[in-house]
Amino acid sequence: MANELTWHDVLAEEKQQPYFLNTLQTVASERQSGVTIYPPQKDVFNAFRFTELGDVKVVILGQDPYHGPGQAHGLAFSVRPGIAIPPSLLNMYKEVEKTIPGFTRPNPGYLER
Repeated sequence: MANELTWHDVLAEEKQQPYFLNTLQTVASERQSGVTIYPPQKDVFNAFRFTELGDVKVVILGQDPYHGPGQAHGLAFSVRPGIAIPPSLLNMYKEVEKTIPGFTRPNPGYLER
């Protein structure tokens, strides 16, 4: 639909706030000084690239970010192919299996469409 809100519409003003700009600057500065930060820069905000705002049905908040090489790629709970499925995602799969008859657990734990 032409009138449908986009992530840009709802985040544009927020992205101009001092805290947001300061956070981006701090992360960029840390990366430039050699600090390893996950996910890699190219994957930051992947969730907004891969998911249209109008397609969001539920938001799941997680506690522990992925902090090892190859784990984080900008989608919460997701890992790229070849990386072991993290316990948090396994637990979600188990709950879905209990709730939805016939649910087949995806393998690997890569949640990008």
